[in-house]
Amino acid sequence: MVPPLTKLGNNSEGNWIVKLSGAPVVIIAIILAFISFEEFGPVFIQEPDDAIFPLDSDEKKVVMHCEARGNPPPTYSWYINGTEVDSDADYRYSFIDGNLIIANASEITDFGKYQCKAVNSFGTVLSRDALLQFAYLRAFSPKTRGGVSVREGQGVVLICTPPPHSPEIIYSWVFNEFPSFVAEDSRRFISQDTGNLYISKVQPSDVGSYICLVKNTVTNAKVLSPPTPLTLKTDGVMGEYEPKIEVHFPTSVLAAKGVIVRLECFALGNPVPTITWRKINGNIPKKARLRKSQAVLEIPNIQLEDSGTYECKAENPRGGTAFKGHLQVYTLPQWVRMINDTQMDSGEKLQWECKATGRPRPTYRWLRNGFLLLLIIVNGELTVHKVQQTDSGMYQCVAENKYGAIYSNAELKILASAPVFVPNPVRVIATLGKDVSLECKPRASPKPRITWKRGDRRIQPNKRIMLLRNNTLKIVNSSRADEGNYVCRAENQLGSAEMTAILWVKEAMRVVLSPSRVEVTVGESVVLSCKATHDTSLDVAFQWFFNQRPINFQHDGGHFEYIQTSSTVDLMIRSILLKHAGKYGCRAQTSADTVFAEAELLVRGPPGPPGVVIVEEITDTTATLSWTRGLDNHSPISTYNLQARSPFSLGWQTVKTDPVTGDLESAMAVELNPWVEYEFRVVASNAIGTGDPSAPSRGVRTKEAVPSVAPANVSGGNGRRHELVISWEPVSEEFQNGEGFGYIVAFRANGTRGWKEKMVTSADSTMYKYRDETFPPLTPFEVKVGVYNNKGDGPFSKVVIIHSAEGEPREAPSDVKAYSISSSEIRVTWKPPNPGPGKPRGYEVSYWKDMEQEESGKKQRTVKNETSMVLTGLEGNSVYLITVKGFNSIGQGPASAAVTAKTRKAPPAQSPTNLMWIQEGNNVSLSWDPVKAKDNESDVIGYMVMTLWKNIKGRGHNQVTRTINPSTMLSLPEGGTYIIEVRALSEGGEGAVSSQVRVVTSSGKLGAGFSPLTTSEIQSLCTGCVLFVAILSPALN
Repeated sequence: MVPPLTKLGNNSEGNWIVKLSGAPVVIIAIILAFISFEEFGPVFIQEPDDAIFPLDSDEKKVVMHCEARGNPPPTYSWYINGTEVDSDADYRYSFIDGNLIIANASEITDFGKYQCKAVNSFGTVLSRDALLQFAYLRAFSPKTRGGVSVREGQGVVLICTPPPHSPEIIYSWVFNEFPSFVAEDSRRFISQDTGNLYISKVQPSDVGSYICLVKNTVTNAKVLSPPTPLTLKTDGVMGEYEPKIEVHFPTSVLAAKGVIVRLECFALGNPVPTITWRKINGNIPKKARLRKSQAVLEIPNIQLEDSGTYECKAENPRGGTAFKGHLQVYTLPQWVRMINDTQMDSGEKLQWECKATGRPRPTYRWLRNGFLLLLIIVNGELTVHKVQQTDSGMYQCVAENKYGAIYSNAELKILASAPVFVPNPVRVIATLGKDVSLECKPRASPKPRITWKRGDRRIQPNKRIMLLRNNTLKIVNSSRADEGNYVCRAENQLGSAEMTAILWVKEAMRVVLSPSRVEVTVGESVVLSCKATHDTSLDVAFQWFFNQRPINFQHDGGHFEYIQTSSTVDLMIRSILLKHAGKYGCRAQTSADTVFAEAELLVRGPPGPPGVVIVEEITDTTATLSWTRGLDNHSPISTYNLQARSPFSLGWQTVKTDPVTGDLESAMAVELNPWVEYEFRVVASNAIGTGDPSAPSRGVRTKEAVPSVAPANVSGGNGRRHELVISWEPVSEEFQNGEGFGYIVAFRANGTRGWKEKMVTSADSTMYKYRDETFPPLTPFEVKVGVYNNKGDGPFSKVVIIHSAEGEPREAPSDVKAYSISSSEIRVTWKPPNPGPGKPRGYEVSYWKDMEQEESGKKQRTVKNETSMVLTGLEGNSVYLITVKGFNSIGQGPASAAVTAKTRKAPPAQSPTNLMWIQEGNNVSLSWDPVKAKDNESDVIGYMVMTLWKNIKGRGHNQVTRTINPSTMLSLPEGGTYIIEVRALSEGGEGAVSSQVRVVTSSGKLGAGFSPLTTSEIQSLCTGCVLFVAILSPALN
């Protein structure tokens, strides 16, 4: 790849050379300019800004900033209200660089306008003025305030009388005690101009103590006034009276452009007045807002056009009054044209103009080195005829009105120097037969006299060699004979100098770019070859362009590649895209000349997107479209494809049309759905492929038509007794074909002739219920469902047979019985009702304790059609009332008559104790103390002995022995570990478990102990006694 032209090297003679393939060739005439440190007057980098210093700040120093650049570096001084600051005379002032530091600042001595002056040997500049203010808030006078007494209904003004402060403060009022603030509304208003509280109509609820609270906007300090009591007179109620505007904005309001303006207007009156606003001879700005129940008109970002006369009007049923005031917007000066640094020769005319806008219109004054120029200034223009060296310096144009001033600074340098040539000598390479120009541009002031010579002879201009007005020597149709040294001499009253221009003339370069025109297809590749024929003593550099812009091979490297061989450079374009079509240029450049050649690349590809798609005509099922032809990309368009999109489609879908050939620019889309909003687009195709689609058309809705799609899946059934329930799948909005869509439900009893038709007006409906007390359950009906809209009736669905509802159960279960099986369980049984319509799908058992309401009881349902249920979780020794009713999907049937059952007493809480056992061969004789039941417990009717066995291989089993005596004989034939427990049995259930007996046997021998098994051991032994393990588990660990 060839390096860019700007990649230069440097030889031993200080001349710059272009390198191609690493080989240096010819010296280029470029000499480095002198680098010098320019000297200039002061230029402000930072000027002082207005500042507000809080007097109660912990930082007792004020810093006013000022910084300027210049060469030599400037020095600084400061002025306060026009008087220079003397840091030697007042220790409170000190300087750090250009900044002024004020220690122990006070409002009395330090308030005012500050200005910074920067000086160096080239001149003086003054900064803009900066205002230093001090923020503080004193305390209210502690003097007790007198009370205010008014009649109910009368207006009142409570005076704040704020303490000394700076700058602005915010007013609010406290009612009775802090922090209960007075809420402003149409009856109460706090003026931010006067600080007073205005109550247009006093009510009994207003009686109390009022305290004015003020807040400094800078320091956020707050102080409270002494309270002002407000009381009501007892000599009567104030009658109605017309409004009186008590507080209003000034008759003349001045506001700076861009600020927020707030105009206040509030009136006393009974009834409470209503405030309205208007602008005389104009409209109130749309951006304006009414605040505080319309007592404040707020205009943000005030502009000149917002100026004018504003009126506020206060009205109530007793009358009205108004106030007018003029709002005037002023603007600080703003520069339109500023002055710039200028260098001039002695004797020239200086004409500087500065121009600014502002309201009022600004006036102008000029300063030189900080001093006022006593000249006649017309519209800000400064004119000096025949400038002299003494006119050099720093100039400032000041534009000001009564609201502010702005400064524009510039330096004037008057030049005076003998001629100097940089660079010198100059080497120039020309092309044979071309014109060449030798420039002579010395630095000199005043302007020098110029002469040219070649060798020792002065050059005399002729038809081929011309001396131009700018002192350039032009040679027309250069030849080898023109080579040599040319000397330019410059001379003024301060001295003279000469510059030598060395001219070489070389053969012209020729460039051939091939092929000059080529056609390719998208995806193919091509090579453009650029060959340069040139003077071999010159170095050549190449650069490729695409449509007049240099190719960025790093950015576009995926498609473009640069291939270099000797004086030929090839451009390879890979995987060509449509965007690569255009003009490719090759620029060859030597130090003598530059040659540019171009080739055209045509890219064949799929068509571009067609132009704007317009819907020319729309019907209920068709749309006539037109479009403009897009680019064919050098391959004729063969067909167009029309696509549509609606809220119901999955993206874009091809619509049906007659064949649309490439020479057409309109077509009709058919078989659209009525009353559907469509967007359309067009896609073009050619022999190479299908192009990008056009932009979508605007959305259009097809016209309405009679519905053409009937509801699907018509079915029904269920429902309550004497009901015919008919259901269907709703028709999608896509097929409703118009507004006013609904359903026609038609039905007739099987075997009858006339159809009953019912209208269902909701398009989203999926069900219709018809009720008739005359038809019996499960009556078969012929049913069909049709559609309609505002255009007419559509088709019906196919006729289906639907039976009327079976109905809820009509009879209660019979032969209901209930009996207790333990202290917490009652078994309930019943017989189903007689067969017939309303067959139960299950049963619901309700139960509640005697002496309680049925509504407070509980209910349990069977899983299926069982005819018995065990009620659990009941209280022992309690009487329960029980009913049973059938239910199905329609509803519940009647309940049976209530039956009663009493749960048994609870089992004994005492466990068997004092377990004893005796070995008799493979048998163990076990005995224990009898368990005696308490009065509220069930009598003991026997005992249950649980034996768990586990051998060393982990296998085991369990054995339950029942006995009516407090003893039993157990057979333990196998070796292993046995765990024995005993419980008392009663009608109320099983009693508490005894402590465990652990017996270990081996080969018919027994051993005993009382160490219990773990829970996991018992579970592995007793696979079938989950309940038992669960009862024991708290004790097993």
